Amino acid sequence: MPATLPRSVRRAVATVAAVVLAVAGSAVAAAPAQAATAITINGGSGGRTFDGVGAVSGGGGNSRLLIDYPEPQRGQILDYLFKPGYGAALQILKVEMGGDTNSTSGAEPSHAHFRGDLDCNRGYEWWLMEQAKARNPGIKLVGLPWGAPGWIGNGTFFSNDLTDYYLSWLGCAKQHGLTIDYLTSVQNEKQWSADWTVTLRNALNANGYNAVKIISGDSWPGDWGPASAISTNTAYRNATDVLSAHYTCGYLSAQTSCSVPANVTNTGKTLWSSENGSQDYNDGAKPLARGINRVYLDGKMTAYLNWDLIAAVTPNIPWPTVGLILANQPWSGYYSVGKDAWALAHTTQFTAPGWKYLDSSSGYLGGNRNNGSYVSLKSTNNTDYSTIIETMDATSAQTLNLNVTGGLSTGAVHVWATNLNSNNAGDHFVHSTDITPSGGAYSLTVQPGYLYTVTTTTGQGKGTATSPPQGSLNLPYSDDFESYAKGKEAKYLMDMEGAFETAACGAGRAGTCVRQAATQKTIPWKKFVDPYALLGNIAWSNYTLSTDVLLEKAGYVELLGRAGSQDTGNQGALNAYYLRVSDTGAWSIRRNNTSQQNTTLRTGTTSALGTNSWHKLSLGFSGSTITASVDGTVIGTVTDSTFPAGQVGIGTGVGETAQFDNLSVAGSGGGSTSVLRNTAAGRCLDVPNVSQTNGTQVTLWDCNGGTNQQWTLNSAKQLQVYGSKCLDADGAGTTAGTRAIIWDCTGGANQQWNAGSDGTITGVPSGLCLTPSGNGTANSTPVTLQTCNGSSAQKWTRS
Repeated sequence: MPATLPRSVRRAVATVAAVVLAVAGSAVAAAPAQAATAITINGGSGGRTFDGVGAVSGGGGNSRLLIDYPEPQRGQILDYLFKPGYGAALQILKVEMGGDTNSTSGAEPSHAHFRGDLDCNRGYEWWLMEQAKARNPGIKLVGLPWGAPGWIGNGTFFSNDLTDYYLSWLGCAKQHGLTIDYLTSVQNEKQWSADWTVTLRNALNANGYNAVKIISGDSWPGDWGPASAISTNTAYRNATDVLSAHYTCGYLSAQTSCSVPANVTNTGKTLWSSENGSQDYNDGAKPLARGINRVYLDGKMTAYLNWDLIAAVTPNIPWPTVGLILANQPWSGYYSVGKDAWALAHTTQFTAPGWKYLDSSSGYLGGNRNNGSYVSLKSTNNTDYSTIIETMDATSAQTLNLNVTGGLSTGAVHVWATNLNSNNAGDHFVHSTDITPSGGAYSLTVQPGYLYTVTTTTGQGKGTATSPPQGSLNLPYSDDFESYAKGKEAKYLMDMEGAFETAACGAGRAGTCVRQAATQKTIPWKKFVDPYALLGNIAWSNYTLSTDVLLEKAGYVELLGRAGSQDTGNQGALNAYYLRVSDTGAWSIRRNNTSQQNTTLRTGTTSALGTNSWHKLSLGFSGSTITASVDGTVIGTVTDSTFPAGQVGIGTGVGETAQFDNLSVAGSGGGSTSVLRNTAAGRCLDVPNVSQTNGTQVTLWDCNGGTNQQWTLNSAKQLQVYGSKCLDADGAGTTAGTRAIIWDCTGGANQQWNAGSDGTITGVPSGLCLTPSGNGTANSTPVTLQTCNGSSAQKWTRS
C-alpha cells in the first residue's frame, strides 16, 4: 500500500486484507499484490438508470415443484429468493404466460384453454408473483409467452386473438392484486412483429394499461433483430420501451464479453440482457459474477435476468439443477441455496431499480479484463453508493485505492465478500469488515476468484434458515384427487405437454378428477407431441400403475411407466414404456427412448372403452415382465429389459379431453435410492456432466440431488444410476487402482457391490473398497477401488 496514506487508512487497509485472506479459509497464501489500481467514485459521473437484476420463472415448468413444498420450507425458499436483505433479493421476476405446451422443462397451463374460456387461478405463476410482491413490494414483474393455445389466431400467433389474450392475462393479474410492469411483445426466441407491437401498445393505452411498458426482442442468442426495424419504423420505436436480447455474453459461456452491435446502441433505447445463465445453481456463479457487471460495461444494458429462477423439477427433466436454488424434493422438504443466489445478492442487496450507474467509476481493473471488473452505482438520494467488484480471472491479489468525490458519502463503507473458489457456505456472502475513509480515500486488497461489494448502505443480511435432509418419494403412492380445488395441478404431477388439471368428475361420478383440458394442438415452442404428465421417483422399479380413465370423446389414453431421462432439445424424446388404449378397444404396448425411436412391442384389441364411461387401466412391471390390464383383465404381456426403473405418467391423444381418477402406484420400488455421500469429503458419488456414456469414471462432486447422483441398490447387489446404468469395476478388475465406472447393466459380478454396515462399499469379486483417488476430497476427484483400510475416505452414507 502507498506509504503516503494516513495511518488510519493504512490500519483500515491492513484490517481489510486480513479479513479477506481469512475468508479464503484453507486456501494457500495469496500471491503478491499487483501494482495498485486507482478508482475514483465520482457522484457527478453520468450513467444510465439501473433497472434491476432478476430471474425467469418459465420456459417452462422449472418452478413446478416449489408450490408443493410443505411449510416452513416453502416460505424459507421464497425468502431466499425474494426477501430483501436475506438472499438473492430479486429485483425483477419474469414469468411465463402459460400456453399449455412444453417450453423447455414442462408445460404451464394457459388462463384460456379455448376460445371463450377464462380461469385466472390456473397454475402457480400468479401465486409466485403474489409471494414475490409480499416479500418485496418494489419487485418489477414481467410477462412473456413461449407458446399459446391453438385457438389463438387459429394457429397464427400474431393476431387480434393474441391482443385479447394479453389483455385478459393482465385482467387476471389485476384480480390477484398484481401490477405488471412489462410485457414482451414476442413469442420467446421465436418471432416478433413490429406491426403487432404497435397494435398491442394501442390496446394497452385504450384499456387503462398506459403504465405497462413493452419489451421488444428476447431473441436467441444475442440476436438484436428488432433493432434495425426500430431505427426506421417510428411507430414501432414509439411503441417499444425496452430492446432486449438473450445470452448477450454467449450461451453457456463464461460471460467474459458482453458487447452489443453499434446499431443497437444507436437506437437510444433502454437495453436489457433479458435471459442469461442456463447453468448449474453452483457452477453458474462465476459466469454470473462476470456477466452482471459486464453487460453494462460492454453494452450499457441496464437489466440482467438469469434463467431460470429455481431448479424445482425431478432429476430426469431437462436442466434439472439450473436455477438459484435446488428444490426438487417437496416430499422431504430438502432444498439447497446455490452460489448463484449469492452472486446476484452482491448487486441486488446493495442497489435498487432507479439507481444510476457511474460510468467514470466503472471499468476493468487496471484496464485489463483478466484482472476483473467493477461497477459503481449511486442511490436516488445522490449520497449512498455501492461498488461491485469481481476478480474471477485474476491470478494474484490486487490493491485498489479508492477515492470518493462528487457529493457522495465519505462516511464508513461496509465490505461484503464471497469466495467463489470455495464450496464452503461459510465463505459466501460474508460481511467482512467496515472501513472509515480518510478524506474520502481508502484502500482494499482483493483476492482472485472473489466477488466484493463495497457500500455505504446498510440492511443487508444472509438468511439463516436451513434445510432438512434429503429423502426419497417411496412406494406405495396414491392420490384420489379429492383434496384440491377445481382447476389446480395435482401434487407432484408435472405437465410435460397439455394441461392436466383438477375438475368435477364426469359420467355421474362424484368428486374430483384430473382432466386433460387442452382441446387442440397448441402453437408450440418446442416440437409438439401428444399431452402427457409425469410423477414419481426415477428409481421406482417393480410396481403396478393403476388409474380409472374416462374418454370424453373418441381417441385414446395412455399410461407411462419406468419413465426416465429426456432429451434436452427434443420434446417427447423420453425413455419410457407406454400402454395406449383407444375408445374402440385397440391397444398397444410401446417403448420410446431419448432418440425418439418408438417401438411397438405388442398390439391387440379388447372390449371397446367407448366414451363417457369409466374403466380401470393398469400397467405393471416385475423385472423384465410388463403386464397390461383393462378392468382387471390382463390384455397382454411383454418381456423387455431396456428400462429397469423410472417414473409413472398419464397421457392422451392431442385434443382428447380425458379424465383420470384414483391414481395408484403399488410396489416396492425395487431398491433403496439415495445419494452416496463420502464421509471424509462431504461430497457425493457423481457421474460427471450427467454423462450416460459407457466407461465414464465416477467422481466426487457437491451433492445436488441430480439424476447423476441417484444410486439404487437393488436385490441383485447392483448400484444403478439413470435406471439403466450400473456401477462397474472397469475391465472386471480386481486389483487396487481399478477405476469405478458406469456401464450398461449386464448382471456380471463386476457390477455387484456389498454395502457394509460400517459404511464401506466393496466389490463382490475383489473385496476392494470404493475410494476417492488419493483419499482426495475435492470436486472431480476420480473414484477407484482400493484395499480397505478403515479410513473415513472409504465410508459412504445414504441420504
